[in-house]
Amino acid sequence: MKHSPRFLTLVDDAKSRTRQTDVKTVKRRLDAGERFHLVDVREESEWAAGHLPEAVHLGKGIIERDIEVRVSDLAAEIVLYCGGGFRSALVADNLQKMGYRNVLSMDGGYRAWVEAGHPVKRG
Repeated sequence: MKHSPRFLTLVDDAKSRTRQTDVKTVKRRLDAGERFHLVDVREESEWAAGHLPEAVHLGKGIIERDIEVRVSDLAAEIVLYCGGGFRSALVADNLQKMGYRNVLSMDGGYRAWVEAGHPVKRG
């Protein structure tokens, strides 16, 4: 997907303030049984088409409104992902502004997860 230059500038700015992780690390941590909040920030239709098995859905349009109900601990680890790692970086930046201190964005997102051949859940 070709993104507009202004959107990419906005994402780069958010990434300068947020921590990134990658698919390989997230998969290894899930396989090891590590505990963290894995949150899919994509649109509802994207979630329904397929998502990471351990994830919960809080779309980019509502996550700031609803995150405190799902994750009240500001120190809890939250790993966010979207389709490619851009929207999740924007969300990570906003959650940090809300006081969350342990937020990561999964670079490559759902597309990289699928390309790596990792399992997905439908529906």
